[in-house]
Amino acid sequence: MNEEIRKLLAQITELEDELHKAIQEQQVELRYVIDGTKVRFEENIRNAHRQLKTGYLRWIRQSQPRNVITAPIIYSLIFPFVLIDICVSLYQAICFPLYRVPKVSRSMYVIVDRQSLNYLNSIEKLNCIYCGYVGGVIAYTREVAARSEQYWCPIKHSRKILDPHRRYARFADYGEGEGYIEIMNRMRAELEAELRSEDPDNELS
Repeated sequence: MNEEIRKLLAQITELEDELHKAIQEQQVELRYVIDGTKVRFEENIRNAHRQLKTGYLRWIRQSQPRNVITAPIIYSLIFPFVLIDICVSLYQAICFPLYRVPKVSRSMYVIVDRQSLNYLNSIEKLNCIYCGYVGGVIAYTREVAARSEQYWCPIKHSRKILDPHRRYARFADYGEGEGYIEIMNRMRAELEAELRSEDPDNELS
């Protein structure tokens, strides 16, 4: 990896830290605190939220016909997504310990919490539960796939890809035959280092 790429990766990390700080500041501005897995608003904010809720009949009248008609198609996808969730979880539970790859924390990606907002009616809350779950499963699956790719095939594609995962920048360049084995071994060593940092007592045989 050349020095320019290293500098860019450092800048990305710095920007991610700044984004995290900005989100924390916004949390204070909106007057809520995170208590374990629950989000708690101040009482006056909760009351204001209740007044903003849209009633069922009004919400349905305002909905576009195309949204209502396609709803069964959207919700029918819950079955393959649940299957993906189960299969990916089983895969990493069985294989990642053998590869010495740290497991992806599902709870860090599958976050379902927007149904607690008082300005949403029950239909909107159900939609938010669905979107939170499906979007979370996709993000969770992507990270499991990224760690698998880092272990098995840390090579960049010949063409530019849109929105690559965060591990991709450190992969070997396409066509970089010399040194590829060395890069792959380094990528695997980085995964083992992540595993040790998460569990210092973990002993690798």
